[in-house]
Amino acid sequence: MAPFPPDLIELQAEWQLTYAVLAVPHPVHNTALRRRLQTLSGRLLFHPYWSGPGRTPAARVELRRQARAVGWRP
Repeated sequence: MAPFPPDLIELQAEWQLTYAVLAVPHPVHNTALRRRLQTLSGRLLFHPYWSGPGRTPAARVELRRQARAVGWRP
C-alpha cells in the first residue's frame, strides 16, 4: 500500500471531526455541518490517491486510523 499524502490524512481527520460534532445531541449549525460533511465526503471520494494502487477497503480503514492518530484540528 502506498503511503497516504498528508492532505488526504488531514481531509479524513476533518471529516471525522465534523462527523463527531454533528453526532452530539442538538448540534449548533446542523445544516451547515451536514453540508460540510457532504463536501468533505466528495473530496475524499474523488481524491487523486484513490485512482492509484491504494484503492482497497483496507486502505480506507488505515486512512481513518492514521487520521485519528494525527488528531488534526482545524
